[in-house]
Amino acid sequence: MSHRNGRVFYAGSLLAWTGMWIQRIAVGWLAWELTYSPFWLGLVVFCDLAPAVIVAPIAGAVADRTDRIRLTMAAQGVTAVQSLTLGLLVLTGLITIELLLALEFVVGVSNSFTQPARQTLIPALVPREDLPAAVALNSLTFNVARFTGPAISGALIVWAGVVPAILVNCAAYLIASVSLLLLRIAASERLGHAPTRSLRAETLDGFRYAARHRGIGPLLLFAALMGVFARPFLELLPAFADSVFQRGAPGLAMLASATGGGALVAGLLLAARGGTRGLTFIGIAAGAVMALGGFLFVATAIFEIGLLGAAIAAAAQIVHGVAIQTLVQGAADRAMRGRVLSLWGLIIRACPALGALGLGALAEAIGLRLAVACASAACLPVWWWGMRRQRRVAVVMERGIGPKPPPPAEKGGI
Repeated sequence: MSHRNGRVFYAGSLLAWTGMWIQRIAVGWLAWELTYSPFWLGLVVFCDLAPAVIVAPIAGAVADRTDRIRLTMAAQGVTAVQSLTLGLLVLTGLITIELLLALEFVVGVSNSFTQPARQTLIPALVPREDLPAAVALNSLTFNVARFTGPAISGALIVWAGVVPAILVNCAAYLIASVSLLLLRIAASERLGHAPTRSLRAETLDGFRYAARHRGIGPLLLFAALMGVFARPFLELLPAFADSVFQRGAPGLAMLASATGGGALVAGLLLAARGGTRGLTFIGIAAGAVMALGGFLFVATAIFEIGLLGAAIAAAAQIVHGVAIQTLVQGAADRAMRGRVLSLWGLIIRACPALGALGLGALAEAIGLRLAVACASAACLPVWWWGMRRQRRVAVVMERGIGPKPPPPAEKGGI
């Protein structure tokens, strides 16, 4: 934050992400009020996050070969238009669950482009030795928003309904987009590399690079499995707040703020820690804590215990996410950074989406609490698999050793 670019970047990020969390809680509550179904709630989450499966790898290749600031501004502009459209549909009473699914798919596509474009700018904001702290600060900013956004959203929903919460996000993204024009970043960091192969070939290069890397590949696989089993229950908080804990919209705001509070504390600790030594163990060990938080969340119908479980699970999730993202971002070759981070974006968006869809369907059959307990139990063998490999991965990742990107071949393509 001693750098001007850092102050501009993180202020814009805080504004945009606060708006995003305000709208995300409002959309979840809107979906619940339209259907009162865990399955439909999971499907709304799926439509928001699932486009990353197809779009994120392509978006990473685009971010590696275009002006990243312009790409970020364009993608965030689409998000603002989506928010305005959704707000008007709700205001006029024309919203349906089908339209909500379509609009969430649109914002899912735009977010898939925003994530790698913004993240690839971070190494240009600070010296390399400060990168772990910069990544942790990026996550901390996200979780400050995750703490304040739901609380604001819950209050807005109780007092004025979902429309103001949605329109606040529109304004936040517009302001955040304009703020990017204030960044002073070298053209080499802003523009990526000149295209040498087709977009399809460069996208596939990103997959091959990550799969060949002795550290990045295993860590991304571990994060993907944890994303399917450990993260999705936090996406179904509206159903828990209303159906399990009987607290309605105020309970939803308290649950969401508890998760943000746990994540905020964890983010502060990691930001203060700095460095990469020991991060591999920390990131993998957090998987077991995520599972334990899930078990505690559904252990009883006592709201206060649920709050504690949600906070623990969210804190472990942020420790897991920040540790792995820091390692992956630091180890990836600069020319491949956008594509590697797009794979990270795919994992943190598509895997929870797939898990939320499955968890919502399972909850329809066996109940919310038992479904989450089953998903948490599935995390434990994944954690054990990761722990058995963490020393070998640490040798590679904590020293930043990795393979060179594939050499360029024929020119052409799109």
